[in-house]
Order: sequence, then C-alpha cells, then structure tokens
Amino acid sequence: MPDIELSCGLPPGPDFADLAVLAEELGYARVWIFGSSSLWEDPFVHLALAAVRTTRIGLATAVLIPAERSVMATASSIATIARLSNGRFRAAFGTGHTARMTTGQPPLRLNELFEHVASLRKLLAGETAVVDGKPARMLHWPGLAAERPLDVPLWLSVLGPRGNERAPEVADGTIGPPHPTLPTATMVSGTVLDPGEDPHSTRVREAVGPWRVVTPHTAYAVGGAAAVDALPGGQAWRAELEALAPEDQRHLLTFEGHVTHLSPRDVPLVEHFDAKGPALGEIVGDPETVRRGFDRLAGAGFCEVMYNPSGPDVARELRAFAVAHHSR
Repeated sequence: MPDIELSCGLPPGPDFADLAVLAEELGYARVWIFGSSSLWEDPFVHLALAAVRTTRIGLATAVLIPAERSVMATASSIATIARLSNGRFRAAFGTGHTARMTTGQPPLRLNELFEHVASLRKLLAGETAVVDGKPARMLHWPGLAAERPLDVPLWLSVLGPRGNERAPEVADGTIGPPHPTLPTATMVSGTVLDPGEDPHSTRVREAVGPWRVVTPHTAYAVGGAAAVDALPGGQAWRAELEALAPEDQRHLLTFEGHVTHLSPRDVPLVEHFDAKGPALGEIVGDPETVRRGFDRLAGAGFCEVMYNPSGPDVARELRAFAVAHHSR
C-alpha cells in the first residue's frame, strides 16, 4: 500500500501544547491547529508554546482566514513560528466557511483568498507587495526576525472544483479532494473501538458526536429550515434553537461547541445520526478497520490524514489512532 502520513488536528486552547508533545511522542507527523477567533483562542500563541516544547513534529494551521488578520500581521506571525520551530511550520488558508458563519457573514470570495496568499508569499520572500493600495515589505531589522526569504509551505483548503483547479497559482499543497499535481491532506474524525466495544456505546457517541453534528449545523446555516428539517432529528433541533434567540441572532447558537463539545440540544442529533452508522470522513472500528481506512485514503491519492479527535478524552483517541496507523 502507498505510504500515508498520520497527523492530527486540534483546537487552540489550554491543552494544545501538552497534546502536541504527546502527538510527537506517539509519532504523528504533524499537528494542525484550528483557526477561528469566534470559537477558540489565538492559534499563533499556542503554536509558539508548542514549538518550544517539541523538536521533531511539524506544526501547521487548519486554517487561517484572511479576514481575521492583515496580511502583514500574518507574515510576521508566520516568521515567528518558523523561527521558533526551526522550519517545521506550514501555513494553510481557507475562505472561513464556518468561522464566517459564526459571525453571520458569508465565506470570503475565492479571489480574496488567492490575493491574500499571493501577497503573503511575496512578503515572506522579502519582496514588496501591494497592501491596501500601497507598497509594503517586511522591514524587520536583521536579528529581530528570521531572514527573508522564508521557505514556509503555503497550503489552501479548497473543497470545491474552482478552488482546487486554481490552487497551483499560489499553493504548495491542498486540504480537500485529491489534487492532480499538489500533495493533498484529508481530514477525518473517528475513534478506535476497544476489544468487544459496542460502536453505539456512550463513549463512542461522545468521541465522535461533535463532528457528526457538523452536518445539521451547516445545513441550517447554509440552507435554512428546509435543509435541516430534512435530516434525522433536524426539525426538533431547529425548533429548540429558534426558541432561544431571534432570527438575527441564531447564528450565535448554531455552532456552539463546534467539533469539540456537544451542547445538550445536540445530543439527540447524535443519537439519530448514530443509527445511520459512520458519517462521511469518519473512521470508527477496531484497529484493523482503522488500518483499512488508512489504506483506502492512501489508495485514493492522499499523502496525509489529518485525524481530528474530539470528546472528553482526546489523549486516548490520539494514542489509539497512532497505534493503529503504526501497525500498518
């Protein structure tokens, strides 16, 4: 079977650096940090903490959203993490689909994303870019930042065909469907079952539930009532949410606990989705089942699996997936 790297994706929060150290000990190739300022703490702060506490594991963002920070601030932050990690850093960017919806805004347009990354690439190379209509360049004095040019891989999260087709304009790799010319990582959730464990157990539901409810959350945010009502348990979930807030504030509730925790009104959704079996992009099973999942993804052309553990015991999930992968 083709080889495939196992990495992990984690939210920026109090446990990030500790979990990054654990991931390094377990042999993960890279730890990606989520980026959404309305949901989590600042990713660059936690990347800095992780960089000085690790020596081998790669560090990456999944993903940075251009609207959340200026291109010059991003260039300076990237330079900082590249220096602290001795070149172990990769920066990935996206249009901010969920992050923007949590603030009641649509995702950025593709052109905005590509222009931001193109300008950033120039800045990191030590070149002059046009920022807000004026020439701009990284002016850091020698010794106050890593020297330019900075060789930091820049990736894009591009799930649709137009973004995927355009990715080589500015990107060194992609998160999304397999790209014909660029290395591609894919995101998965899931859990490894203990011997004899019921895949419908409370532990399993808690471990995978935060990712399973992303589907109805997004359906409601994008398609409205009709879209979420068509899903199992969606109508009852929507009625409960809508009773809590007026229409112009419901986006503030839709993504509570996004991919990390289950709100009380999300629990029935998990039970409905649980009856359908593992969701798309989810691997649940014994170690052999998980190994077969890795093999399928490698065969599909992915170079890296970003495993996104959730639930009350993330350390346990990281250990179990690492053992399954390393026994391939």
